[in-house]
Amino acid sequence: MLIFYHYPNCSTCKKAKKWLDTHNLPYQAIPIHEQPPTAQQLHDFWQRSGLPLKKFFNTSGLAYRERQLKTVLPTLSEHEQLELLASDGMLIKRPLLISETAVVVGFKEAEWEQFQH
Repeated sequence: MLIFYHYPNCSTCKKAKKWLDTHNLPYQAIPIHEQPPTAQQLHDFWQRSGLPLKKFFNTSGLAYRERQLKTVLPTLSEHEQLELLASDGMLIKRPLLISETAVVVGFKEAEWEQFQH
């Protein structure tokens, strides 16, 4: 079963959920704001994704801008960045789609089509 971290008020997350439902893919929906992944889970997701850690940050979000993370992030270790992400689900780019073998950050239909196979 897929794990789908989302923010219910996010229009992109709503599109992603609709895509999952349309493709009849079973998933467990987890509200990222209320139940953010732990730092250890995020480390695992990051390693499996093959993406730079920065891609896991919601750089357009209010929490990111308020904390001036554009300036702060380069000064933090990877461990500190993971702890920061785990401390506030609103800092995490969403949706996150997790399977046993892959992790997709954000929703781009073409990427999700590849993910399905």
